[in-house]
Amino acid sequence: MTTTPPPHPQSQPTSTRIRVLIADDHAVVRTGLRALLASDQTIDVIADVPEPTAAVDRSRIGDVDVVLMDLRFAGDARAGVRATAILRSLPDPPQVLVLTSHDTDADIVGAIEAGACGYLLKDADPEELLGAVRAAAAGESALSPTVAATLMGHLRAPRPVLTERETQVLQAVAGGATNRQAASSLHVSEATVKTHLVHVFDKLGVTSRTAAVARARDLGLV
Repeated sequence: MTTTPPPHPQSQPTSTRIRVLIADDHAVVRTGLRALLASDQTIDVIADVPEPTAAVDRSRIGDVDVVLMDLRFAGDARAGVRATAILRSLPDPPQVLVLTSHDTDADIVGAIEAGACGYLLKDADPEELLGAVRAAAAGESALSPTVAATLMGHLRAPRPVLTERETQVLQAVAGGATNRQAASSLHVSEATVKTHLVHVFDKLGVTSRTAAVARARDLGLV
């Protein structure tokens, strides 16, 4: 009587492995993350890219479970947030886990509002990162304690509410426009722009254009 030998054991069936894409503009970071993730037999790194647009393009294929996304690329502080929003709008969206060195209120709130399910800092312990990837793949939230505390503090604090026009004026100012230029682009009078700025200053508790822009960025308003 013959018997069929049992199949060779595998560490993890391919179909159940977590497929990760790394998006970071520093090659040494991507290399380090690849090495770390390779140490977990439940994770496959299927690609690493230096630009957020490349992460979006690669994810359109539909075989990415989790994108590890940096926030700032080539000096663009909002690139990762914009890419996160696009990724989450795809027909078969991957989960997005932000991994960054930046932890301002504006960074954290912007990423979460864009659809990120997690937010870790790059000084996180390796096991914390691996656990966060697994949590993200399961659709669970993955926030470092520091980030969670910052986010809760932001949510509990009263947040100024700007009108649509006040926001438009502030965005123009943040982009370097003078009152006259802002008025021209918004098709209003210069006096109207000044009035809106007075209201913005009052709501944000500041006394200058520079302070208003800085405060608004901290709050994620622009």
